[in-house]
Amino acid sequence: MAPIATSREEFDEIPTVVGIFSAFGLVFTVSLFAWICCQRKSSKSNKTPPYKFVHVLKGVDIYPENLNSKKKFGGDDKNDVKNKPAVPKNSLHLDLEKRDLNGNFPKTNLKVGSPSDPENVTPKPLLEGEKEAVSPDSLKSSTSLTSEEKQEKLGTLFFSLEYNFEKKAFVVNIKEARGLPAMDEQSMTSDPYIKMTILPEKKHKVKTRVLRKTLDPAFDETFTFYGIPYTQIQELALHFTILSFDRFSRDDIIGEVLIPLSGIELSDGKMLMNREIIKRNVRKSSGRGELLISLCYQSTTNTLTVVVLKARHLPKSDVSGLSDPYVKVNLYHAKKRISKKKTHVKKCTPNAVFNELFVFDIPCEGLEEISVEFLVLDSERGSRNEVIGRLVLGATAEGTGGEHWKEICDFPRRQIAKWHMLCDG
Repeated sequence: MAPIATSREEFDEIPTVVGIFSAFGLVFTVSLFAWICCQRKSSKSNKTPPYKFVHVLKGVDIYPENLNSKKKFGGDDKNDVKNKPAVPKNSLHLDLEKRDLNGNFPKTNLKVGSPSDPENVTPKPLLEGEKEAVSPDSLKSSTSLTSEEKQEKLGTLFFSLEYNFEKKAFVVNIKEARGLPAMDEQSMTSDPYIKMTILPEKKHKVKTRVLRKTLDPAFDETFTFYGIPYTQIQELALHFTILSFDRFSRDDIIGEVLIPLSGIELSDGKMLMNREIIKRNVRKSSGRGELLISLCYQSTTNTLTVVVLKARHLPKSDVSGLSDPYVKVNLYHAKKRISKKKTHVKKCTPNAVFNELFVFDIPCEGLEEISVEFLVLDSERGSRNEVIGRLVLGATAEGTGGEHWKEICDFPRRQIAKWHMLCDG
């Protein structure tokens, strides 16, 4: 009987040994799988993403085609610039340089003077071949200011222009602004930033970061536009708009600077320039233009059909001379907005043709408490759109707006079109 007992004990030990080896094997497999996943994740994070686009987030521009494992934001040193791949001729995109992870710039990079001693900061050549850019045109523009503009000082903008022939890139560096007026009456300071547009196309728009509570902001931000031929530079103009950020309402416009590039020679190197900031150009047109509207009230279905047909004689929105208009239509019931529509944007025209139809459901019988508001706006990418003109049609509206409304009430199911003068928004 003793040998039989011994064999049974051996059979009982076999499952225990198998279980121990299985447990060790499972732990080893899980550990190996976790290690492989970590290695793949770390290797993926070091690779440059396979896409090309410009992404702006809180003032920090990300350019995947120029990133490496060491730098994710900001500009490149001189050595890195040489190693950058050539940009295709037909590609046109902008670049921001010399930013850190927070979107700020190191003070040591300021080439002209020191921030602690602003009085000693004077425009001067940076490198050999660079020249002073105070041209006769700038002297004429400064001496041709009106008496009102001389009385109200809006400050001075300092910037530099350069053309990189090797990369076919136009480079604009916004250095600083001095002597800005205080737009916040309580703190007696401003939160300035600058928007820049290349005219006349108006499709290349950039802006600096906002600097808090300062009247002498030092931006030192560089914008690089690739794919612009040097022969085309003379046909362009730069439009700078200096604004003060307002968290709770529309940003305050401090002033503007317009720089035609005709006559400016960039073949000799970087040019330092400064211009007096002037008051923003106010529309000189006595009117805001006209809008052709067609209305039809369907009493059986209780719907109102609105057709935005045309706009004409729209005033100049800014120094570029042309607007990008579109129309926003708001339906009100008892002074409360209940519906809104808008047309497509028409590019660079004072006489836009829309021909767009909208149908509104009326929540009550009749049109006594209904009114329609038309807002003609100028589309601005990256900023709030400016109102060009306004029109209200309703029972209490004055002038042609009230007359047009009375006609569609008296003649339901009839499409009636009329031209209307736009008023201030």
